[in-house]
Amino acid sequence: MNLNEMLSYGFMQRALIGGSLIAILCSVLGVFLVLRRLSLIGDGLAHVTFGSVALALFFRLHSVYMTLSIIPVVLASALGILKLAQKARIYGDAAIGMVSAIGIATGVMLASVAGGFNIDLFSYLFGNILSISSSELAIAAVLFFIVIAGVIMFYNELFASTFDEELAKSSGLNTDRINTVLVLLTALTVVLAMKVVGIMLISALLILPAVSALQIAKGFKAAIISAAGIGVATVICGISLSFVMNLPTGATIVLINFGVFLCSFAARTLLRHH
Repeated sequence: MNLNEMLSYGFMQRALIGGSLIAILCSVLGVFLVLRRLSLIGDGLAHVTFGSVALALFFRLHSVYMTLSIIPVVLASALGILKLAQKARIYGDAAIGMVSAIGIATGVMLASVAGGFNIDLFSYLFGNILSISSSELAIAAVLFFIVIAGVIMFYNELFASTFDEELAKSSGLNTDRINTVLVLLTALTVVLAMKVVGIMLISALLILPAVSALQIAKGFKAAIISAAGIGVATVICGISLSFVMNLPTGATIVLINFGVFLCSFAARTLLRHH
């Protein structure tokens, strides 16, 4: 099958556009999350998303209404993680673990009550970007612009608090507000990434392009641009390869990303020795 024939399918066009938008979001936010050692927040929010999906399937919501209903739940959970870490004297990873456990337990309980895991729930667990609809693509585009606008608007504050939160706070920066913005933007991105790589692999899409870029980039902005480029390239390659070879899309994207990380790590090691 040649490229023109593959691109003639409407579902492939939607998958490539939607996948690219979501890859950019995951990669850009991933750089901030990795440097702030918050990369596992994606995994925690993914488990909350699992519980929300199980609830939506329990009430038999249409996929578009499902996405819209999941967003406020995941946003509230993101704020919950932040407040637990700030107010309850719980370390960030412990707060993520608590919310994650509640999310996954809720999902398993609802799936059990509904009569077990069905095909719909498995498609959300492991991703099915090739089934993205025009309305879901429109939602992805709107949320893409919201998240990118948020990153641009708060870029300087995010940059300052990423590298030295204590210094940023002593300089008069409202770091609590910046942390809130970061986790809310991440929550929106997690809901979108669910369709691309699935709930089980969301954290990989947030982490791998970012850590690959950080191996080779010389500067923060260069890392963000490199991560976005890696994210888009690996998602496009993963979608195309999975379509041609009939492979699971989410897993293919993650494994290609891991391959890119190994290459970038090797390149960094070689350059250091020379």
